Amino acid sequence: MAKIKPSKGAPYARILGVGGYRPTRVVPNEVILEKIDSSDEWIRSRSGIETRHWAGPEETVAAMAIEASGKAIADAGIDAERIGAVVVSTVSHFSQTPAVATEIADKLGTDKAAAFDISAGCAGFGYGLTLAKGMVVEGSADYVLVIGVERLSDLTDLEDRATAFLFGDGAGAVVVGPSNEPAIGPTVWGSEGDKSETIKQTVSWDRFAVGDVSQLPLDSQGNIKFPAITQEGQAVFRWAVFEMAKVAQQALDAAGITADDLDVFIPHQANVRIIDSMVKTLKLPEHVTVARDIRTTGNTSAASIPLAMERLLATGEAKSGDTALVIGFGAGLVYAATVVTLP
Repeated sequence: MAKIKPSKGAPYARILGVGGYRPTRVVPNEVILEKIDSSDEWIRSRSGIETRHWAGPEETVAAMAIEASGKAIADAGIDAERIGAVVVSTVSHFSQTPAVATEIADKLGTDKAAAFDISAGCAGFGYGLTLAKGMVVEGSADYVLVIGVERLSDLTDLEDRATAFLFGDGAGAVVVGPSNEPAIGPTVWGSEGDKSETIKQTVSWDRFAVGDVSQLPLDSQGNIKFPAITQEGQAVFRWAVFEMAKVAQQALDAAGITADDLDVFIPHQANVRIIDSMVKTLKLPEHVTVARDIRTTGNTSAASIPLAMERLLATGEAKSGDTALVIGFGAGLVYAATVVTLP
């Protein structure tokens, strides 16, 4: 029986660079209130959101991802040709095939990098980061580009009072490469498919394609609504607050550190009340910087963690070498948490 030659990769992996892109249009709560019966105070108190960014016609999923990726590659100090794989997490690229990752890899100038999309909702960045770490350590790629990108404004029902104010657009990217010491901890991840109905698309694409009005939701003018993201807010809130704090603690334990060892906490930017509750449950010390990018960016799903990471580093609220706990959670319900050293 033939013996397969063992692969040789780096001893460890780390995040080497980060980049972000936010669309130029800033949308305040007042715009959202044009179609729902609510108030600016209610939106802020329920979610913490004051403004969000919505993409224009030219700010496609690919275009935003390319902008963020270019910054991440430059920040990592490498050439695009050295990227061996491109992993894109998104739920808002509407072409079933080919993967948008292939277009991104080509336009960035990679040397025929492996490229694929993943669909893991708001946990997508954590899933992609875990895959990238594995590739670098296994040896199938020296450098991996991980992108979270969303145009959730395309999947927002502006007449849905429960979700109209939540979502924003944007892209965040990181370059993962070799390291001589551990800089990405073990990932604690999983799914709870029995709760998949709590966050979902309102209408499947096949039903929408049929165009049977009797089977589709209508807007206030009697027009067929485009598929959108809907959720059972209270159920999601309870799950995130009580279960995700446990997952975050498990990630700390897996990395062999305590909350006192942390410098930064970067949770998925879903709701400021969820973030604050997790901080309290985890008993994070006052010296830990907590990302609250949701206030001006909204919920950008897979893009939220890298966007928040990029902003903390850009503003100096976090610095290179800091130890950060990151956790994403959302539709599926899926989750992923790990401890990383910031680039």
